[in-house]
Amino acid sequence: MPEATVIRTDVAGARERMAVEPFLLVDVELPRDAPERNPPLAEQLGLDAEELDWFGRFGEPVRADFLGERAGFVVPVVHGEEIDHVHAVVTERILVTAHRGQAGLARSVTAALRHDRPADAVTMFFLLLQEALDTFRQAAVHSLLRTEELEDEMFEDRHPQQIYLLAQLRRRSAQLHHALLPYLQATDAVLTRRMMNPSFPEERQRYAREFQTAGRMVLADIESFQDATRRAFASYSSLVAGEQNGVLNRLAIVSVIFLPLSFLTGFFGMNFTFLTNRLETRDEFWLLAIGLQAVVLLGSLYLLHRTRIWRRLLD
Repeated sequence: MPEATVIRTDVAGARERMAVEPFLLVDVELPRDAPERNPPLAEQLGLDAEELDWFGRFGEPVRADFLGERAGFVVPVVHGEEIDHVHAVVTERILVTAHRGQAGLARSVTAALRHDRPADAVTMFFLLLQEALDTFRQAAVHSLLRTEELEDEMFEDRHPQQIYLLAQLRRRSAQLHHALLPYLQATDAVLTRRMMNPSFPEERQRYAREFQTAGRMVLADIESFQDATRRAFASYSSLVAGEQNGVLNRLAIVSVIFLPLSFLTGFFGMNFTFLTNRLETRDEFWLLAIGLQAVVLLGSLYLLHRTRIWRRLLD
């Protein structure tokens, strides 16, 4: 079995090595704000510039194409808080990747080479695809755990900052889903078509099925993350509704006590003949003005006790 060679060099040096090495991984790192290359990167590397005109182009969407003796993919990769794209072209001898900034997978693939020892560039390419899926899995699981921790914190001490954090996590779940789903659909269509070809080796069919299974599992992790954010939003809304119910209960208690007192105050504050001509003594004043209010207050408290509004408020 040939030994894989991993090089770090410029484009000219990579092209020279690609012509002689039997088993080669070339990783091209482009500056994030670099202008489009002229001639195109594929032409500089000695690849088919007409079929691979998209290779290394900024803003290229996900894709999965089999082009005769080679395949070309644009693979989404989670890098920190951003989702970048790695362009990959694979043949029987070489695997060439290009990316902007630090989004490449050359280090993780190089580490996998020491353990898995792939037999050819195609096997190494499937390792690359699995490593890209792992970045989505790690991001989804980490964010899912953060959502659950945030939901637990809400029940301990709710504050407005939590709803902002939940909105960020929900946006993160949408970004992961939006980036991965079209990619999996494109790769599933291509790999399924290739597996139906009798000339497609059985070992590579196994790699393709493993990748499809892993992709569905990662997509399920992301959907679980989305469900967790929805559940956390529902929990937050329930907590807010519970607090609002407490406020309404307090208002109900205040209303039961003070509305009858306000009625009595307004009633005896009117200047009609009975009050001005008949109520002349101090005893009558205390009996009607204070006695009635005391009776009404005791009746309100008894009503609150019988309806158990106090207890529900304390609970």
